[in-house]
Amino acid sequence: MTTMTGWWSRRSTAGKVELYTRWTFHSFVPVEFFALGVLPLTGSKGSPLGPVAATGTALWVLTHAVLCAVLASRALDHTTGRRARPPVRLAVAVGSATAAANVLVLALWTAGVLPDGGVDGSVVSGTTTFTVGAIVLCVDRVRHMLYVVVGAALATAAPVATLGPGPAVAGITAVAIFVGGSGIATACGFSSWLLRVVQELERSRELKARLAVAEERLRFGRDLHDVMGRNLSVIALKSELAVQLARRGREAAVDQMVEVQRIARESQREVREVVRGYREADLAVELEGARGVLGAAGIVCEVTAPALDLPAGVQSALGWVVRETTTNVLRHGDARRCAIALRAEAGGVLLTVENDGAEAAVLAVRDGPAAGAGSGLAGLRERLGAVDGTLDAGPSGPDGFRVTARVPLPRTTAKATNSGTQEERTP
Repeated sequence: MTTMTGWWSRRSTAGKVELYTRWTFHSFVPVEFFALGVLPLTGSKGSPLGPVAATGTALWVLTHAVLCAVLASRALDHTTGRRARPPVRLAVAVGSATAAANVLVLALWTAGVLPDGGVDGSVVSGTTTFTVGAIVLCVDRVRHMLYVVVGAALATAAPVATLGPGPAVAGITAVAIFVGGSGIATACGFSSWLLRVVQELERSRELKARLAVAEERLRFGRDLHDVMGRNLSVIALKSELAVQLARRGREAAVDQMVEVQRIARESQREVREVVRGYREADLAVELEGARGVLGAAGIVCEVTAPALDLPAGVQSALGWVVRETTTNVLRHGDARRCAIALRAEAGGVLLTVENDGAEAAVLAVRDGPAAGAGSGLAGLRERLGAVDGTLDAGPSGPDGFRVTARVPLPRTTAKATNSGTQEERTP
């Protein structure tokens, strides 16, 4: 059973709608042939058309149905984006062939060769109506569809008035074609529009999937930069210190290399966590790490950290701020002092990281294309934006630089934070 239905189940939603729409229009061929070329003739009393006339009419109806199916198929190819719009000459050829056949039928009817007026009228009106449906698929605007319907009604009524039984029947024919043509034009136009919308939704879904992949790649690159930036800076710093100690013959060089080994293993673990996408920065751990790393680099670091009860997302975002700013202090300048302060304020929490060294500040805040978009401070702004936070960075004083991160908190969380604040200072 799966083998028999796989041709359907393996298709996408857009593919199923397209297949259904195409075969709906292809089914017009047998419907038109039996409705206009077989049933009226067999139902006519005594078959007044005669064998030759009946066969000729049936062949014309069949040919017309195939022409309309070809035109509809080309129009659907344009709707689905497989080929350009059907050439105008093809639509004009179908319309001209229908009009010429209608004139011939009316002329034979007037001459008495085709005496059954009911059959003649059904063939003229029916083929014109199916022609309207096929041509409507080739146009996009509703106004143009209306022009097709009105034009078909008038083009068919004119020879009926001149070659047929007169203006009264011509008026009835025009109204019948207008009503029938409006119905089939609405159905065909709606089917084409629905197929186009489904195709666009399918393309939007594919684009969304590609954007999700691109966003994940950006996340991975940003996290890898944030994780490895500070660790590599510390490894380089401690390796340089170990080299200097080893040259002096001091045993402390071994301790420094052991620390390098530990940081390298920690970096491996963090990279694995970044790949899995589970890593979250812990604010308390990052504050303590910043104090230790900056102290090891000979930078006096003062951390003012109250005990705040912050949501996990806010803690993670602020933890990344501490990590990245610490990396910038180590990497971009010759700072001698760094102060990190965390405090609650009205409706939120404020984190500031300030260091001396104006040259280092200018390098740290540079986030344009030369520094790599999507990393550094730009990456921090993205992380803070996820919790509705903001990041400001700029000079502070004659030779200082300050990074300020503000994150709003829900009212209940802000009240609990303000009531439970205990300040701790770690020189």
